[in-house]
Amino acid sequence: MKQIWIEKFGAPDVLKLKEAPDPTPASGEIRVRVEASGVNFADIMGRLGIYPDLPPIPVVPGYEVAGRVDAVGEGVDNSWIGRDVIAMTRFGGYSDVVCAPQAQIFARPDGMSAQDGAALPVNYITAWQLVVAMGGLKKGETMLVHSAGGGVGIAATQIAKHIGATVIGTASAGKHAALRELGCDHLIDYTREDFEARTREITGGRGVELILDAVGGESVKKGYRILAPTGRLGMFGASSMATGRTRNPLAMLSFAFQTPWLRFNPVSLMNENKGAFGVNVGHMWGETERIAGWFAEILDFWRRGVVRPQIARTFAFEEAGDAHEYIQSRGNLGKVLLIP
Repeated sequence: MKQIWIEKFGAPDVLKLKEAPDPTPASGEIRVRVEASGVNFADIMGRLGIYPDLPPIPVVPGYEVAGRVDAVGEGVDNSWIGRDVIAMTRFGGYSDVVCAPQAQIFARPDGMSAQDGAALPVNYITAWQLVVAMGGLKKGETMLVHSAGGGVGIAATQIAKHIGATVIGTASAGKHAALRELGCDHLIDYTREDFEARTREITGGRGVELILDAVGGESVKKGYRILAPTGRLGMFGASSMATGRTRNPLAMLSFAFQTPWLRFNPVSLMNENKGAFGVNVGHMWGETERIAGWFAEILDFWRRGVVRPQIARTFAFEEAGDAHEYIQSRGNLGKVLLIP
């Protein structure tokens, strides 16, 4: 099999393509011949050496794949063999063959491509947890989503519009036309506009009921100020720490300094009738039944045409470094995939 390894921290070119024997599925596992692997910002932070959950290097990154089952371990029904599936992998997804526990394998609906399948798990489960499970977004409310052109941003927008909410997105101006087509009601060019001031203008000074923030630092501080009464701030990333091709200690210090830690104390939250919460799907692996339930609803939404992944671009395994570069340059509108 082919795998992409992080053997040392650094720029995108530290990713190395290597070959290894095909794995044998252990008891309770299913082996998948991979047709597409998802690329996520957590993989980039891992490559930079600033992702705390990364196992000791060398390590194969990757959280999600889609492909076809070709072998099963003891205790798994042979009827899985030959089925098109989606698999969630806690690292190891940058491989053209993966083994995963049966609880992390989901049958792909009829008509769903491997590319759509690999684009669903991380982005849409994260969006579901942010918008539905913890954000509690309701019809008639307003949601502000940062990085609206990313995979989570697009997924959250699709879910929010189905609920009946108004969506404000931040993105560079070149993405605005496409994001309007994807459901955003209002767009803010974060490269030249202050999103706090523009959000107040758009909402007539009231603010928003839900914010999805993957940036961190000053963005969180400003976002908290524009929450309406009963508003919720959902944090799911810290992209402001990953501002260069290699680790940037100044960006990390800025993130820590600008984060409004004191505003999240119980007294402030009670007095202001606001809430703040965090989401990290990578820490939900023990919640297998809950994740399976959420993903079943997402797959039902896909069947009904409520959600559709937006594939920004695909890269060959040999181009994994280019895929990371592409995401870090903020060039993607939607999901980036690796194709073995």
